[in-house]
Amino acid sequence: MASQRPASWSDLLTQITSQFRILYTFEPINGIGLQIDTVFVPDLKLLTGILVIEDKLRQVSTTHSWGFLGLKGSDGETANEWNNVPNSGEGVIIANVDTGVSPISPSFRDDGSLPALSKSRWRGECEASPGCNIKLIGARLFNEGIKAMNKENGGVNGQQLNETDLNSPWDYVGHGTHTLSTAGGGFVANVGAFGHGTGTAKGGSPRAHVASYKACFVPGCSDLDILMAILTAVADGVQVLSLSLGAPATDYVSDMMAIGTAFAVTQEVVVVAAAGNSGPVAGSVTNVAPWMLTVGASTMDRIFPADVVTGAKTITGQSLSNSTLPANEPIAMISGENANSAGQSVANSVLCLPGSLDPAKVAGKIVVCKGARGRAAKGQVVKQAGGVGMVLCNDAASGASIITDPHIIPTAHCSYSQCQELFNYLQSTGSPMGYIKTRDAEVGVKPSPVMAAFSSRGPNTITPQILKPDITAPGVGVIAAVSQEVSPTGLVSDGRRVPYSVMTGTSMACPHVAGIAGLLRARYPKWGPPMIYSAIMTTATTEANDNTRIRDETGSAATPFSYGSGHVDPVRALDPGLVYDTTTHDYANFICSLRPTDTQGLLPVSLPLPLSILWTLLARVFHDTNSNPFECSHGANHPEDLNYPSISVACLPHSGSVVTVKRRVMNVGGGAASYTASIMQPAGVTVTVNPSTLVFDGENAEEEKHFTVTLQVHNAEEAAGYVFGSMEWSDGNHRVRSPIVATTKCV
Repeated sequence: MASQRPASWSDLLTQITSQFRILYTFEPINGIGLQIDTVFVPDLKLLTGILVIEDKLRQVSTTHSWGFLGLKGSDGETANEWNNVPNSGEGVIIANVDTGVSPISPSFRDDGSLPALSKSRWRGECEASPGCNIKLIGARLFNEGIKAMNKENGGVNGQQLNETDLNSPWDYVGHGTHTLSTAGGGFVANVGAFGHGTGTAKGGSPRAHVASYKACFVPGCSDLDILMAILTAVADGVQVLSLSLGAPATDYVSDMMAIGTAFAVTQEVVVVAAAGNSGPVAGSVTNVAPWMLTVGASTMDRIFPADVVTGAKTITGQSLSNSTLPANEPIAMISGENANSAGQSVANSVLCLPGSLDPAKVAGKIVVCKGARGRAAKGQVVKQAGGVGMVLCNDAASGASIITDPHIIPTAHCSYSQCQELFNYLQSTGSPMGYIKTRDAEVGVKPSPVMAAFSSRGPNTITPQILKPDITAPGVGVIAAVSQEVSPTGLVSDGRRVPYSVMTGTSMACPHVAGIAGLLRARYPKWGPPMIYSAIMTTATTEANDNTRIRDETGSAATPFSYGSGHVDPVRALDPGLVYDTTTHDYANFICSLRPTDTQGLLPVSLPLPLSILWTLLARVFHDTNSNPFECSHGANHPEDLNYPSISVACLPHSGSVVTVKRRVMNVGGGAASYTASIMQPAGVTVTVNPSTLVFDGENAEEEKHFTVTLQVHNAEEAAGYVFGSMEWSDGNHRVRSPIVATTKCV
């Protein structure tokens, strides 16, 4: 990317070598996607005004949920709140960048009830055959980056690309179809997964138009393809973009997805992104730029029970599989650690890794395996060794976070604590016996939601002054449409093909929030993306359905590093009262604030790339007609002053001094109102708000009021780690809540 567009990219590059290929031209951000030998990269970096970002591989972050969220009545009919939204998101265009789409899915059928969009409104294309319709209005393919990776390395991520997948906008993974139908799929009656959880499938905005931008394949997604897909979606007229993919967080200027989405937000496109599946490790959250709404994953109040019965003792896990046969008759059991084959370590066999199990020990038995990753693949290993069932046990880190999968053999996935009881039984007898009995779905489970162990956690390692994730939503055991070009487990040996199945991940949570954003865009068409983010964040709840705080996988109270502002509440989000509106000028000031000269050495951010290019690139994206975004004033901007719906302050002085952050809110509740602030104080820190009452006269539409929040340490020992509190504005009808995170650490 260039600070100024060169007259000819080819002439510029020929100064270095003639051996290059331009893959994409990124006109809105003065950039190109380039295939060139890595030996020339140092020379590229010496070109004046040129920023070089090397391509990297990202991974996708992989029914009843809308009832759990309050958008479906107990009789299965649409709730009144959904009816209050203009035609359930009709007229809004929602898209994803993912693994493609299955155009023949019933969730994308044209039922004749949606009006066609004008050519000025929708400027996209359909490259799929069979083609698109008035519901699924676009399907496009972006593969130049992944093909270049494949050519250079003889494969991608150790895998060879499938030519059919590579050259078609169709979905050969299943992920993209699932996420797009969750965000904007239409109403489809009598849908379930393998006969379980039957109900009406629907997306969050079931009458929205949807479009697919395929930039992801079985091995992963090239950043170049993702960037081109995002820029194309913006040009096509997309209004809500769902991004269920990510990579470890990096500085914004070296993050192509952050750069592309920055441009999207300036064009009034709402961007919702997955937080990642690397939890519960602290600091693992990805997609941390403040112009994206970042979504973690939690459970809903539905489970798919699978009982493991050993004598008089029963433990209950979850699964979408058959029961062991003969039904309710005990079968010999064996632990993976006692089933290792010759030449294989116990460390491998306890995880049921490929080739680790001895068929002579396993044949005809239920095998108990450890490990929460590669769940369906472990079942394949057991089956290949002659096993007839599997109990999948969490490790301590995964705790009580158990996941429903469409296993190929009878399976029960059980929590760490329950498996301790099972292991005690296996060790207590020389001939352990038991059976697996799966049952139909149960709803009304308490407590719900519970944070998923895999959901990536804060703090934000790039700018700790921006709390991430922003929100949590259902991401465990979600039923939605899938592609019948691939098996429900993704295993080659699995010959099953189904139109709907269950998936789990922050990938599934992300489109739930994208669908809700579509409802808000339909109801408030003049709202910009930050106003929609604010409405979703400030109305979220931190309580589970048993009136206790949301818990994590260990059973302990979760923190904003798990759920951000809380669990999404779409009904309350439709009437937020106040919103925090972040302008392009605010974002430009935020970029300026990242300069080390503005921080007196206190900002825990490393920006190794040329800062002048950082300012030029992102500040240009966040231009404002009333100001010069290139003029960063010294000492005037601080990252924690970004007008964001949450508050996060690092490097608090240990004593005496205070830190004051600035905020402003806009009245969107209509009419005159008076809001009073209340504070839940973080441990060791005193928080005050000035003024503590905001009075809106109601005469000016979208009137804004400014206030400050001051933090002062009164107990340095208590505030040495991260501490959490909250600020809430209330007028008696609305509650506008912001989490507060503080620490004396300079990470």
